[in-house]
Amino acid sequence: MKNQPRRHKLTAMTGILVCAILAMTMTSPTWAKAKKSPPEVSSDGLHLVKDSKVAVAYLKPGASLDKYTEVKILDCYVQFKKNWARDYNLEEVGLDGRVTGKDAELIKKRVAEDFKKAFTKELTNQGHPVVSEAGDNVLLLRPAIINLDVNAPDTMRAGFDRTYVDSAGQMTLYLELYDSKTNTLLARVIDPQADNGSGGFAMQANRVTNTADANRILRRWAKLLSDHLGEMRQ
Repeated sequence: MKNQPRRHKLTAMTGILVCAILAMTMTSPTWAKAKKSPPEVSSDGLHLVKDSKVAVAYLKPGASLDKYTEVKILDCYVQFKKNWARDYNLEEVGLDGRVTGKDAELIKKRVAEDFKKAFTKELTNQGHPVVSEAGDNVLLLRPAIINLDVNAPDTMRAGFDRTYVDSAGQMTLYLELYDSKTNTLLARVIDPQADNGSGGFAMQANRVTNTADANRILRRWAKLLSDHLGEMRQ
């Protein structure tokens, strides 16, 4: 896990407008806390995939994604890292810069929307239309962004306050793939990703930069899935 990035503030602001920018750490099952390899077989019978392009991938024995030409995407569930808002607010001087429950909900809403947009665009462009109904050739995605840890929520206040960070943060994809017709669980992916930042130099964070940093990670995940589906069809 990365060390907590430094956050530098130039104080003089009044009002918060939080936009989704991210950072997450991986969920911590028993094997992860113990820094061991994940089990060869999951509790629901999926088998660990060796040499995967993601941190952890499981697949149902005998399952294949080659028949799926369309994709249905459920709404993305978003969960913050435990005590994220409390820890963030502890570093704020005064009340103006603190994150509220409303701010947190807005972040989660925008993260979920950005996930849907990124995956819909990438899959559609690669010949896997995103549909709203189940079908024999429709793959169902059940996505979640977990342990969201935002280093610098956008603070668009009246004034000259600016936030500088070494990294926008981290986030973990927890994605389950189902046969949409039978609701059979086919695969599971767990992949933590962090924004690499600017190589150790603090840079200003705002709504535009935050969105760009988050979308780079989302597009990477979407491309991995679309590439894999393309390989299966070939």
